[in-house]
Order: sequence, then C-alpha cells, then structure tokens
Amino acid sequence: MDLDDLPRPKGDAASKLAMEDLSPYSQDELEERVALLEAEIARVKAHHGKAAAHRSAADALFKKSDP
Repeated sequence: MDLDDLPRPKGDAASKLAMEDLSPYSQDELEERVALLEAEIARVKAHHGKAAAHRSAADALFKKSDP
C-alpha cells in the first residue's frame, strides 16, 4: 500500500501550532518563529500556484470539445 493511499492524520501541524501557548517564548524566539512561519507561507503559496497550474493544464487536456 502506498503512503499516499493512507488517510491523512487529523490535526495538521499548523493547527497544533495555533493551539500552542506562546507565553514561554522570548521576543527573539517569537521573531524567529514569525520568520519561519512567513517562509512556510511563501512555500505553501508557491506550491499552491504550481498545483493550480497543473490542474488548469489537466482540465484543458481533458476538456470535452463541443461538436
């Protein structure tokens, strides 16, 4: 069985991060965390754009032409 066939676990990493208590972190640690999260947001947006282009190309390829 391929790992892609397994159900995704509930509660992804971003959801778990959103519930984390931030009070123990220093200002420097929080700034590092913000920079890391901003880099992750950029990575996800880039992947989203690639996925959208791939989907658009697939839709165009398999689109039924009207007679």
